[in-house]
Amino acid sequence: MSHPDLSFLLRDAQPASGPSQAPAEPSERRGPGRASGAIAELIAELRASQAELEAQNKVLRYSQAAAESASERFEALFSNVPLSLMVLDEHDVVVQANSMAQRSFQPSERDRPLTALMPFVSPRHAARVRATFAAALESGTAEANEVVFEIDEHRHITGDLHIARIEAHTDDETPLTQFLCAVIDQGPLLAERQALQRSAQELQERNAQLHASERRLEAVINSALDAIICVDQRERITVFNPTAAMLFQCATSDALGSPLSRFLPQAQQVMAFAQLTTQAALGEMTALTASGRELAVEISVSFERHAEGETTTVFARDLTGRKREEARRSALEAQLRESHKMQAVGTMAGGIAHDFNNILHAILGNVELAKADSTPGTPLHESLLEIDKAGRRARDLVRQILTFSRNEAPQRSAVALAEVAHDTERLLRVTLPPEIELGMHLPPDLPPLLADPTQVEQALLNLCTNAMHAIGSARGRIQVDAALVQPEQRLRESLGMAAGDYVALRVQDNGPGMDEATLSRIFEPFFTTKPVGQGTGLGLAVVHGVMRTHGGGVDVHSAPGQGSRFTLYFPVATQAAHAPPAAAAPRAVPKAPAPSAGDRQRHVMYVDDDAALVFLVQRLLRRRGYEVSGFTDPHEATDALRAAPGRYDLLVTDYNMPGYSGLDLVRAARAIRPDLPVALASGYVTAEIEQAALAEGARALIHKPNDVEELCATVDRLAHER
Repeated sequence: MSHPDLSFLLRDAQPASGPSQAPAEPSERRGPGRASGAIAELIAELRASQAELEAQNKVLRYSQAAAESASERFEALFSNVPLSLMVLDEHDVVVQANSMAQRSFQPSERDRPLTALMPFVSPRHAARVRATFAAALESGTAEANEVVFEIDEHRHITGDLHIARIEAHTDDETPLTQFLCAVIDQGPLLAERQALQRSAQELQERNAQLHASERRLEAVINSALDAIICVDQRERITVFNPTAAMLFQCATSDALGSPLSRFLPQAQQVMAFAQLTTQAALGEMTALTASGRELAVEISVSFERHAEGETTTVFARDLTGRKREEARRSALEAQLRESHKMQAVGTMAGGIAHDFNNILHAILGNVELAKADSTPGTPLHESLLEIDKAGRRARDLVRQILTFSRNEAPQRSAVALAEVAHDTERLLRVTLPPEIELGMHLPPDLPPLLADPTQVEQALLNLCTNAMHAIGSARGRIQVDAALVQPEQRLRESLGMAAGDYVALRVQDNGPGMDEATLSRIFEPFFTTKPVGQGTGLGLAVVHGVMRTHGGGVDVHSAPGQGSRFTLYFPVATQAAHAPPAAAAPRAVPKAPAPSAGDRQRHVMYVDDDAALVFLVQRLLRRRGYEVSGFTDPHEATDALRAAPGRYDLLVTDYNMPGYSGLDLVRAARAIRPDLPVALASGYVTAEIEQAALAEGARALIHKPNDVEELCATVDRLAHER
């Protein structure tokens, strides 16, 4: 704004004069030099003021031009800035809005006009926006983040609202408060932010899953039954799980960083597969523990290639237990095969012995008859004595076979081992060569055995005789000792024994010993290393049979040049078995009663499928005054008994007959005549057979082959019972 020209003040300024004064001369006619005094000073002052005012007018005109230029720039900036800008008064009236605000809040002509801001604010954010305006009014600026502006039902803007208070004046200089509002659309930023948040959340979830997977993998590795070793590309151990630490007997901290060859000498062979495959099963290898002990392990490997290099994972499975179990299984299978073989051989031997019994019975019986008919001292009588001697040896041999093949439990009781051993020692001293020394050491406090004393004596006698034959004519020693033991589980399983206390009876010699081939066959019947005619091969087979029926076992250790050691494990008698059994009265063989004048002849029915035995018994009993009816067919015998039940005083029948058991005949005879005495004869009488026979009503059991006197005595006792 230009100042008014003040030159008129110079023209109008005249000095004061009275009436008597003459009019002054016009100023323009006066020179500058003519003015003086106060007028001159005033004129100079006015001219200075005029110059100053002109300078101020220039400044004002420049300022006005600058303001107009700034206003134009502000208008241009306000209109073209890429933000929604609005000027609002105190009543929320939009005084001015730029084109960006118009496009954002009124994108089409049908939309609500942008005359006020608050109608666009979402009701959820209205209170917050009002508080922001109040804060801007008080402090000058304020902002509200993520305010939702609703354009219509389907469209909205999410933006940050920045408010600045501006002061304006009206034409009458009245102050006017307005607000400059900027709405920064956060839609793209929010979408990006939400995408980043989702990405961050997904990344966090993946990291959590990765950590969980790592923990699970670590748990799997640490709890794996196989040893797991990871090595880097320099073959240095990076992972060593607890199973590996236990297998290789090395702490994990000590193993980490060590070369793989420390525990797996064939590491180069393992790593060579990395160029060929990603996985490989290498089978059995030899590994080393930290102390250098060798281990048999099964190896498989896995190769992984990644940015940092290569990682090799070695899986090692301990084969020690498996090999031990395989060896144990092989031993058990061999034992089972041996048991089956011995059972089959025993069954066969028992069958042969049964048939041989009948032959021996006929031989011995006829020899007795022939001796009775011959004159003592004659060559014929001497020949009969030799036949009888050979027959009795054959009978003893058959009894050994039956002892081996018999599977029933013997009649066991509490037996003092010292007494049995010393009785056996007396028998051995008679036949022991002077070059062989026999030593016995039996502790006095040994508990009694639960055994059959006769079979214990037979087993000990056979072992000592076998040792004596093994030493032969050389100088040697046989040592017999015993101890109370509790066999370990492995030995019990291999020998088929139950857990408990056992008395171990050991017979050891310093003979030539046996090789593996001989050891595998020593318990086979008829197997012998002696020359023909010097051994039957039944001694050790009988020992095996005795220990099997006693619930014990026999353990053998022998090697060529180191002698042999046989250990018999007999179960210890329980407290109930410690009480000595009631002494049974010795069974005397009664003589044939002398028949009285009024005594009738007794009638005996004898049934056997062997005709030779029937003929022999008929001759034997008829000589003793009996009437004998012999039958080889049990059905014919049953029919004869049914036809005349009262005719017979005694029935003697064989147990094993083709198609018909002796028990069946006993049962049929008891049904026909309950009071008829019945005796059952067999060369193979088991506990089951004896129990069944007594249950059916048999009065006696006759074991074949037997002495003639024993057979006749049994017949005499039963036939004359009242």
